[in-house]
Amino acid sequence: MDGVADAGILVSGRSKVRLLRPDELPEDWDPTTDTRTPAWESVHHLVRALEDGGEGAAAALVSKLGAGRSEVARELAYRLYNICERKNRAKEALSYNSLVQSWPEIARLAGEQSQAEQTALF
Repeated sequence: MDGVADAGILVSGRSKVRLLRPDELPEDWDPTTDTRTPAWESVHHLVRALEDGGEGAAAALVSKLGAGRSEVARELAYRLYNICERKNRAKEALSYNSLVQSWPEIARLAGEQSQAEQTALF
């Protein structure tokens, strides 16, 4: 619990604890400077980026997350979608499903962004 609190993705008060919703997360989050990034946090930042800025914004975040962490986030989004479907939580299921369904385009755009950054270095 302390690790999740240190990551800044939950709030507590009056003996209640809850994880932050994607719309409550900071828009300027940068995984390259965040010292503690649980997969849950990555998924919800990706959901927020996709909903607020589209596939391009999500792709920029995937580029910063790197291949390993972004793949774990994609897998978790798929699992969360399945859980939400079983529990009839349509709003959350839609957010996760949108991320999973958009993933091929997000990955393509992230690859293009990474390639452009590498080209600019040379």
